Amino acid sequence: MAAGSEATIPKILAAGAGGEEGEHAKPFTPEKAKEIIMSLQQPAIFCNMVFDWPARHWNAEYLSEVLHGKQIRFRMGMKSTSTVPQFETTCSYVEATLEEFLTWNCDQSSISGPFRDYDHSKFWAYADYKYFLSLFEDKTDIFQDVKWSDFGFPGRNGQESTLWIGSLGAHTTCHLDSYGCNLVFQVQGRKRWHLFPPEDTPFLYPTRIPYEESSVFSKINVVNPDLKRFPQFQKAQRHMVTLNPGQVLERKWEEGTQLLLLVKRRMDFGGRQKMRVLFIRVLFVPRHWWHYVESIDPVTVSINSWIELEEDHLARVEEAITRMLVCALKTAENPQNTRAWLNPTEVEETSHEVNCCYLNAAVSAFFDHCRTSKVVEIQTLRTYGDHMKKEEFSVCDHVEVGQTGSQNLTTGIGKLEAASHFGPDLVPVAQRSEEPSSERGGMFESDGKDFVDKDGEHFAKLRCAKRQQIMSNSENAVEEEIVSNTTAVPSQTFISTDDLLDCLVNPQVTRIVAQLLIQRSL
Repeated sequence: MAAGSEATIPKILAAGAGGEEGEHAKPFTPEKAKEIIMSLQQPAIFCNMVFDWPARHWNAEYLSEVLHGKQIRFRMGMKSTSTVPQFETTCSYVEATLEEFLTWNCDQSSISGPFRDYDHSKFWAYADYKYFLSLFEDKTDIFQDVKWSDFGFPGRNGQESTLWIGSLGAHTTCHLDSYGCNLVFQVQGRKRWHLFPPEDTPFLYPTRIPYEESSVFSKINVVNPDLKRFPQFQKAQRHMVTLNPGQVLERKWEEGTQLLLLVKRRMDFGGRQKMRVLFIRVLFVPRHWWHYVESIDPVTVSINSWIELEEDHLARVEEAITRMLVCALKTAENPQNTRAWLNPTEVEETSHEVNCCYLNAAVSAFFDHCRTSKVVEIQTLRTYGDHMKKEEFSVCDHVEVGQTGSQNLTTGIGKLEAASHFGPDLVPVAQRSEEPSSERGGMFESDGKDFVDKDGEHFAKLRCAKRQQIMSNSENAVEEEIVSNTTAVPSQTFISTDDLLDCLVNPQVTRIVAQLLIQRSL
């Protein structure tokens, strides 16, 4: 599918067993939810898992009362149609209260205060990456309003969460997170998620400038791409979903269809039978899925939590290598202007000595994990040795061997088990060919025929075939790009520091370097 066309999630009525809030049990136990999360290989929507969370009733007005007078940093961006991504290094920043943000967001013409220089019709504001620990440091009781323990992570609540509050047009540029997976709960307003699988990384033109630990950015504005400059993006497989807060939907009842399995309550209105369905959803984003997120309502509020994974131990070694190379080359290029390439979220020292310590600590932590994990250390380390001896510079599978529980990601059993759980309460964010409808507001509609058959077999087979095709395409992406670029070689070529870094710290390259470092330490 061309990158310019937008795929959407299959629309399906998502209802849990039983009645409405307070009348039905959650569709998955915490243990089962965690099992699904640890084996899912694609984004999915959990339905009706958070209907009893106090945070479900939050909104920006309520939070402005809770945080009365507290200064929050807002990122200010332009509402534009440029093909260039608005990285955080190109944005302005404002310190303001939520009350001041809401007043400005009402589009008052003669506004004063911190937002006075920003025309509401031309700018958006985003209070992003706001950690509960610092935001509610003197109101810790609010942590209990968020209960990620329902997804199988005991004790995890708002303390391990992040808050996002934005205006219409606020967005994060397309990127992937190096660590963990992501659970997102939409509290107020709607956000549209554009997602791309890890196999599409060559088509997303990854870069580490601006540098931020654990974030790999795309050079492309995925909602307005420059296909002349980035032609390979046309091969990217876009998955898209509009995530909105809990709502009630009434639709005409159709007897004899699969909707019978999804109905929560039948009601009779003037001789026509209808059903009432409660939508309360949490988005799950697996490891290394690219995502671009945009606010499409005047005010949006969302909560997320990044879940640690076994693979993070190796990822930290890769990130330490990246940090050392980026900081060394960019600091040497211009020692007086680190802000031009260092993301505002990065506050740690960037000296070579500090980065060397960071790298050694990451490698040591990796080996400490191998020694303390339940897998046999020798078996784990031999995996690396065998790979390097055979010169197979692929991702090593020590983490899959070390997984506990019933899932087995190495053999693919975990994927099939996760697929078998797809249904009314677990909806995959699948690639689709039709254009999304903005009027539908991201509701799910489907007759189920193109979704899942008995035990999830139909979907699993289709997904497996699609994944093989995508992987085959991505393996040839670099070679094809070189060929296409050599058809019109310029008379003079200038290679910048950033061009060199794009190659040196490409995710595929840092994975190889991390494996080599670990092999040398055996």
